[in-house]
Amino acid sequence: MARSRSMFQQLCGLLLLLLAVGSQALKFDVQAGSGHGSSRRCIRNFVSKDQLVVVTAIVDGYKGDGMLLNMHIMDTTGNEYGKPKDVAGEQRTVFTSHADAPFDVCFENVLTNSRYVEKPYRHVELDIDIGADAKDWSAIQATEKLKPVETELRRVEEMLAEVASEMDYLRAREQKLRDTNESTNNRVKWFGFGTTFLLIGLWGWQIMYLRAYFRSKHLI
Repeated sequence: MARSRSMFQQLCGLLLLLLAVGSQALKFDVQAGSGHGSSRRCIRNFVSKDQLVVVTAIVDGYKGDGMLLNMHIMDTTGNEYGKPKDVAGEQRTVFTSHADAPFDVCFENVLTNSRYVEKPYRHVELDIDIGADAKDWSAIQATEKLKPVETELRRVEEMLAEVASEMDYLRAREQKLRDTNESTNNRVKWFGFGTTFLLIGLWGWQIMYLRAYFRSKHLI
């Protein structure tokens, strides 16, 4: 009973940590540059296949203020999920991932030289919601006529399922890496044995060759 209570408390603590981390947006400045790609900043996150992702960026400034802030969202396998141009104010991009891979949200701030810019940077507030956090739970509650407690329980249930899926994925990756490590160790071991036997054979051949050479010269 005490062990079950301890596990429940740890699980609740994990959920509170996830909720706390997920509720905080990332804030940073993107410096403006004069050339293409000279002022690029990327934020990377990992997503599983077929997961819903909502990327919300709140950018200060306005269009025509002498800076051009562009976004680019793509994963490491080459899938593109959005490429908004001249972003100002709130920009929301919703997509479903195509692969188990990290994805990057990149910002590029370029000076347009159309006017003088006193502060050549844009302040960005970035919020990335994945899976259960990305769903509109208010709409789900209204559609399915759920109570607030039922809605929160549904949300927690989906978050727990995502955590379990992530743990299974990490376990499979760990098993794969362990198998690769063991295979590499075996190959290195047999390579070392083969090299040792080859050197011993070469050493014996040199001795026999030198003895034959010295005998042919009547030195021994």
